[in-house]
Amino acid sequence: MRLIVASVALVALIGLGNARAYAGQNVPQEQKKSAKGASSMTGCVDEQDGKYVLLEDRNRTPIADLEADGFPTEGFAKHLGQKVTVRGTRIPAGERPLFRVRSIEVVSETCGPTASM
Repeated sequence: MRLIVASVALVALIGLGNARAYAGQNVPQEQKKSAKGASSMTGCVDEQDGKYVLLEDRNRTPIADLEADGFPTEGFAKHLGQKVTVRGTRIPAGERPLFRVRSIEVVSETCGPTASM
């Protein structure tokens, strides 16, 4: 009887170890899939011709057109004049890329080059 209990316990432990190893192997693959196509850009949020754009903070040239993905377009309004990092998907298009923004992180409350000392 003890031999049967010990055998069952051993099989259960081996199964548990295999399940953990299998789960551990899948996690990085899922992370890679979710990160595929995702990128980020940093610049200043501005509005031009009724559309939101991301500007290069030193010379104020547009570097991407912004499109909200998962939130209202008006969400960009609170970031006007701020230096931000946007995360989402960059889509090549025309003169400058279209950037579908999933999240915005404020880098600085103001735009422009930092003063050198």
